[in-house]
Amino acid sequence: MRELYPDARTELEFRTPFELLVATVLSAQATDVSVNAATPALFAAYPDAAAMSLAEPEDIEPYIRRIGLYRAKAKNLARLARQLMERHGGEVPDDFDAVVALAGAGRKTANVVLSNAYGRPAIAVDTHVGRLSRRLGLSTQQDPDKVEVDLMRLFPEGDWIFLHHALILHGRRICLARRPLCEQCLMASFCPKVGVDPR
Repeated sequence: MRELYPDARTELEFRTPFELLVATVLSAQATDVSVNAATPALFAAYPDAAAMSLAEPEDIEPYIRRIGLYRAKAKNLARLARQLMERHGGEVPDDFDAVVALAGAGRKTANVVLSNAYGRPAIAVDTHVGRLSRRLGLSTQQDPDKVEVDLMRLFPEGDWIFLHHALILHGRRICLARRPLCEQCLMASFCPKVGVDPR
């Protein structure tokens, strides 16, 4: 994986922890490409939690309309910004439980934010990380939280951030959900290909 993706990092574009938190909330069941297309205008209008906390969901919706579940996400962003102001002085906390407690955030969001914004070792399990973990025989679990535990047991803490990003990139570029490009994969000789149709 280090040979394939030496500079693996998130593909979400952000400048601050707040921008990363918002982008990560928006990325649920959406592509990073669609999120990156929407966030420049959104962040121009609402550059921080203080500005967004004054917005109603209907104010946020036009900026994220092209992203799936945009109405629910706009509600969450308005609430999240208010929670940041009320609980954390407008700053994104460097604390797992505090991030998980924010509207629209969960375990994956907290791991993404803490690892990318603050450099804290974490493995965020999205659809790609889960799928590749099973295909590579690293986990048999379907539940993302259990996949996360399996990966944390298998890999040293210093590799967690890289592993998360490398698995995502490999899942997007080579180990595709429906038709993995096994013939192009450097891991093909030892990958057990769990669940891959041999056709």
